[in-house]
Amino acid sequence: MKPPHGVKRIPLFQKRLLNLYEQLSHNEITEHAGDELFRALLKFITAELSCRAGSLFILDKEDGSLIFKAIVGGDENLKGKRIEKGKGIVGMVAATQKCYVTGDVKKNAAWYGEISKRNNFKTEDMIACPIKHGESVIGVIEVLNKSRGTFGKKDRNKLISLAPHLAIFMKHIIDGLEQKRIIEFEDRLYKLSALLNSSLDTKTIARDAMKAIVALVNAEVGSLLLLDKEKQELYFEVALGGGEKALKEIRLKLGQGIAGWVAQNRQPVIVNDPSNDDRWLFKKSDDRSGIVTRNILCVPVMSGNQVIGVMQALNKKDGRFTLQDQELLTSLSDHVAIAIENARLHEELRRTFVEVVESLSEAIEKRDPYTGGHTKRVVEYSLILADEMGLASAEKENLKMAALLHDVGKIGVDDSVLRKPARLDDAEFNKMKEHPSIGADILGKVPEIKKIIPGILYHHEWYNGKGYPAGLSKDQVPIIARIISIADTYDAITSDRPYRKGLTHEYAVAELRRYKGTQFDPELVEYFIHAFERRGNRI
Repeated sequence: MKPPHGVKRIPLFQKRLLNLYEQLSHNEITEHAGDELFRALLKFITAELSCRAGSLFILDKEDGSLIFKAIVGGDENLKGKRIEKGKGIVGMVAATQKCYVTGDVKKNAAWYGEISKRNNFKTEDMIACPIKHGESVIGVIEVLNKSRGTFGKKDRNKLISLAPHLAIFMKHIIDGLEQKRIIEFEDRLYKLSALLNSSLDTKTIARDAMKAIVALVNAEVGSLLLLDKEKQELYFEVALGGGEKALKEIRLKLGQGIAGWVAQNRQPVIVNDPSNDDRWLFKKSDDRSGIVTRNILCVPVMSGNQVIGVMQALNKKDGRFTLQDQELLTSLSDHVAIAIENARLHEELRRTFVEVVESLSEAIEKRDPYTGGHTKRVVEYSLILADEMGLASAEKENLKMAALLHDVGKIGVDDSVLRKPARLDDAEFNKMKEHPSIGADILGKVPEIKKIIPGILYHHEWYNGKGYPAGLSKDQVPIIARIISIADTYDAITSDRPYRKGLTHEYAVAELRRYKGTQFDPELVEYFIHAFERRGNRI
């Protein structure tokens, strides 16, 4: 049946293409689904033109190269590889925006046969057609080796008529993937921002940041090198993707290797062929990590006008790094620098605070000539127990501070009691029992250390509720107080006193076991003893 007058008949092969796209387009657009759709479209076209092979290329707007996106009848390993701008017949077609037919590729001066040669593929004849959206070329399709005879004008016209439909489908897929990437990118960027604000530990920030950044730029490997200001050397703080232990033994002088060059010149760089770059002098990292470096994106990490390190992304998963990747990584490096500097400042303040606390505990100990080194040993024993229990680093930090200050309240105990060279009588002991409350009262005026006050106030509470000052029992007693209680008692037994010499480790262990469940948390006692046994009863 003929179409109504004035209505143009749609060729049957175009209808079949539309039907194919209709069937495939219901799936969610993902990288994998997009690739499958590209391949299905290419397979349809090679079948329509009765040829044995074909390739579909996407144009990289940034550098003008053509990227193999789908392959039929050839080497699938070519997918993702590139043909440089203007190179070969497909490069010529992209530049001229004109369809090209040849019955013998070897007679064409533009033919670039290296790819076919490397992949043992014999190309005889071909048609290459630009895929345009509006006035812009977005890709090229080539069909190779006509099954019977050679390609002619009819084949050329057929491919030209299919190209606009293919362009619409390709643009839809490309736009869909780009939109999905934007959504994923914004989600990852939000998560990265949350990560950078969630910790004040430099190592945690560095590792979490690099994991997020590697995902954002779609790289296989990432590393952060920080600058040792004193030695003017870069060292690996984080190296994702393998060989981290070996890499952490490597140090780079400023100017050495690509990372050293970036740090010295304070400029980002993209190196898409490291083996041919003069700056790629330090190849030990590849040897030690087992990573074959195909391409590198490296940017300086700056704090103000000072370099504090460099960030590297290696091996772009979908081709090569772009200026857009460089701009993104440079922007992210600013956020990482701020987070690292904040963490360093926090660490300096923390270290200063610890030094002040240690000085204060030493000053208190000097009032009591019989307890020299007691506080340091209680800290040490407490942390041994904490490690055995697997406490988190933040809990161990609070425990350390509480153990350092657990006897700070003795500053309020009269010298006649504190320095008495004999056992205390009941009245004197009652005075001594006030020191946890005095310590908690003194430190309660410092809001920043409120977390550690329970360890100071309750370290003389008993598991059965018969301790002081509040008569708490079992889990009512904070965990850091229960730990300090064991460490404090162990040191009291094994240290010299005015009225006796220090007793043996074995005796102290027997006493701890004797009073577990009454004075001490029974589970923690066993952790404590086991920790010593694993060390051969030595620390």
